[in-house]
Amino acid sequence: MKIVVDGFGGDNAPLCVLQGSEMAVKEYGVEIIITGDEEIIKKTAKENNISLDGIEIVHTTDVIEVCEDPTTILKEHNNSSMAAALKLLAEKKADAFVGAGSTGALVVGASLIVRRMKGIKRVALGTVIPAKGGCYMLMDSGANVECRPEMFKQFALMGSIYMENIIGVKNPRVALVNIGAEETKGSQLQIDSYKLLKESDEVNFIGNIEARDVPLGEADVVVADGFTGNVMLKLTEGLAKYLMGELKGVFTSGLKSKLAAAMVMKNIKGMKDSLDYKEYGGAPLLGSSMPVIKAHGSSDGYAFKNAIRQAKEFVETDVNAKILNALLKQKENKSE
Repeated sequence: MKIVVDGFGGDNAPLCVLQGSEMAVKEYGVEIIITGDEEIIKKTAKENNISLDGIEIVHTTDVIEVCEDPTTILKEHNNSSMAAALKLLAEKKADAFVGAGSTGALVVGASLIVRRMKGIKRVALGTVIPAKGGCYMLMDSGANVECRPEMFKQFALMGSIYMENIIGVKNPRVALVNIGAEETKGSQLQIDSYKLLKESDEVNFIGNIEARDVPLGEADVVVADGFTGNVMLKLTEGLAKYLMGELKGVFTSGLKSKLAAAMVMKNIKGMKDSLDYKEYGGAPLLGSSMPVIKAHGSSDGYAFKNAIRQAKEFVETDVNAKILNALLKQKENKSE
């Protein structure tokens, strides 16, 4: 299996991209294609004792920065490391893509270079987030600021298929983010979306969910527009950092606290790991015709390795084929 990686996407590129790729080659037996400046990549690998065995370099010097207009990936930056990687994926010279660069550019590139699946209205970022008793997928977590009810229905369907096949959640519970549990709560978008999801036979819709209940494990797939979803995601990340920082302060405040910490250190580490995005690797961009994983912008080597693992599992479980089959079944039901 070949995974193409944007070698210059993310805050810590290309070093951490190379570290993660080296680990993935050794642990998962995948082949890696890295796009970017070949001279810099080879120099970085040599200076940090990173083996390039199983790693192919596709040379390109351009990089699209996170501050730039995402649509420049189609013209001004159509030879950037991200664009080059997506072209290789579109040409089926790789089985999946992993990158930590601009989310906006990746959404545009996945939609227009790799292309959306037939029948999918918008690609969506599905971020897997820890919750009580397990985790949930937030759909959409940043790709689509403005949405329509039929898009929410597709987000729910794609998220359900991913959670069932990758995470192993049987018959995932789908909930719609809202300011109350009642059917009449929210704007017209939420009201219309509630009705559409309630009438759907393709997903296990359990109704509206308030943000405070999401971390308590009340749903497995949480549907929202990209603006709301991204705010929830960033708030969750901030709260996790704050709580772990406060916990560290409590357990290092004195001798007794340090002794208590030593007794529960294993449990504390387990809690910290469960809240760490690095363990999940990245967010799948569902709806793209080929598997695309968006790694966190600040990913280190370990996070990149897990993002590559996630891409490998995406391919192996054939999630995209299952989504296409579900869309086809949906279409057939409508025509009856």
